[in-house]
Amino acid sequence: MAEPLLVVEDLVTVFETDEGPVRAVDGVSFEVPRGGTLALVGESGCGKSVTSLSIMGLVPEPGHVAAGRILFGGRDLATMDERAMRALRGRRISMIFQDPSSSLNPVYTVGRQIEETLRAHLAMSAKAARARAIELLARVGIPAPSERIDAYPHQLSGGMRQRVMIAIALACEPELLIADEPTTALDVTIQAQILELLGALQRETGTSVILITHDLGVVAELADEVVVMYAGRVVERAQKSALFTSPRHPYTRGLLRSVPSSTAVSRAARLPTIRGVVPDLRALPAGCRFQDRCEHAAPACRDADPALVALTMGAAPDALSSHRVACVRESELASGALATQSQETGVV
Repeated sequence: MAEPLLVVEDLVTVFETDEGPVRAVDGVSFEVPRGGTLALVGESGCGKSVTSLSIMGLVPEPGHVAAGRILFGGRDLATMDERAMRALRGRRISMIFQDPSSSLNPVYTVGRQIEETLRAHLAMSAKAARARAIELLARVGIPAPSERIDAYPHQLSGGMRQRVMIAIALACEPELLIADEPTTALDVTIQAQILELLGALQRETGTSVILITHDLGVVAELADEVVVMYAGRVVERAQKSALFTSPRHPYTRGLLRSVPSSTAVSRAARLPTIRGVVPDLRALPAGCRFQDRCEHAAPACRDADPALVALTMGAAPDALSSHRVACVRESELASGALATQSQETGVV
């Protein structure tokens, strides 16, 4: 098997607060293969975006990477100084942020913002950078790119601004692209266009992608492998097909059940939800962090925060090493022994 482009090992990112250190990312591990797409999934506040900022070396104060390794092409980004990281950011690793309205500078034309990246990393002349910027705008599907290059962000639609962000991110043909909720602020039609564009560009360039989202429809469209995060930890990791057909963690099952279905029996039927809210990272429950919301919680779930381990049953031999779950009752769930568990008490 080819060596992965990115390896994250036991990553811990801490924010120092007046109430003590808060682990926003706590022991997260995953790999991103060359040319592949890994999705980080979970509710808001689970640690997805902080994980991506840790990789980029952009964790805001008072946060910092406290432990773990982030190996990119064999180099540990966690120990790299800011000068070296600046040379990587935009050149070999790029990021598309959630909201293009706040990410693009309103006082510069979109062309100038693309050209700035090209000139900083590729030492292009002003003329060559402008020609390349026009080419990139055309590549991401913006009409009349030779005219739009002189437009300011406020003169473009939300979908076009997101395309500009993609053009900036891909300007230097990076090896790794991190897309943080790339369609969250767009309407459904534009979302589909952006997803199609990202997929086409990845196939064309061979760029590896980390896709950060809470939208499982986006995951189904683009991802190869999925990492499900909850309260700063990874609770399940699997190939996309295995995760959608055989989810093993109660949280993953809850996420999948809560997705609206076009085959619902009745429009009046209530959409299933996961009760409660994500716990405060300053006051986590003892044991499993999901136990207070889990319909299958048992006394054993309070004893220790379960480690991420390979499946114990119900999977093909070649899937055992890739499908991992952090749940002490995984084998019972897989066997169907807990299918009748009451959702009212949450405890067997």
